[in-house]
Amino acid sequence: MSTRLRAAVLGHPIGHSRSPQLHRAAYQYLGFDCSYEAIDVEESAAAEFADAVRREPGWNGLSVTMPLKAVMAAAVDRLDPLAETLGVLNTVTFEATPEGSVLTGWNTDVAGLVNALRHAGAREAPRAVVLGAGGTACAAVAALAKLDSPAVDVYARNYRGSAPGVASVRDVGSRLGVTVNLHGWDEAAQACAGADVVICTLPPRGADAVADEFQALGAQCGGAVLLDAAYDPWPSRIASAWESAGGKIVPGLEMLLYQAVEQVRLFTGPAFRDEAAVINVMCDAVGLPPR
Repeated sequence: MSTRLRAAVLGHPIGHSRSPQLHRAAYQYLGFDCSYEAIDVEESAAAEFADAVRREPGWNGLSVTMPLKAVMAAAVDRLDPLAETLGVLNTVTFEATPEGSVLTGWNTDVAGLVNALRHAGAREAPRAVVLGAGGTACAAVAALAKLDSPAVDVYARNYRGSAPGVASVRDVGSRLGVTVNLHGWDEAAQACAGADVVICTLPPRGADAVADEFQALGAQCGGAVLLDAAYDPWPSRIASAWESAGGKIVPGLEMLLYQAVEQVRLFTGPAFRDEAAVINVMCDAVGLPPR
């Protein structure tokens, strides 16, 4: 009797994740027989977890969220070129061998950001601001490079160091041919007021102070797009301030949707079909409007 395929999303904490709803809806539509659960894994246990699933039959894929994106990149057997450039992953696939599975790390966050921004009508070659300087900020820089941003201004409390294995946002920009300018936190609100695209990569409520400063400026940002990678609670304070100023807001749930589509493609292989229909069943699962 064959072992049923398994997949999961890993993170800490993980109870808020909407990934199980997205993946289960896609698998049901595709007729792909694979379970999908949420597993709480702390950073200190990530390498041990990777070693354990490498030896367990039936594992098909892992989605990886904070704070595990860098430590899991160090724990897998190989990385795709984009994940290697960024030093972080959000996806792991399994290739069975007689000695156990070979784990490959991927980064679909970049595709998630690009497609969410394009769906919102973000212009090409935007004047771009990124809030935060960690692993998700590196993915944001890569996404903005794909939108042909000539330069990206990154604002953070501390941008002089990063987690082990995580490329700095400036290194990522250099590798991808986009100039990254690093700035202190005090300038962030003013910079947001002049941007075409702002990507907030901070944890929930991490940009509240910037939101208050931005609102006090009384700026108008009609036509500009803010994507806040956090989606719980929603709307975030910075999203509310942006919308009040006439801008377009994109919840992190949109990014989650589009990066999950790419994960489903990787996990299901030949069973993947009819991308538009897959996207719409996933939208329905989490209450997003159809595409």
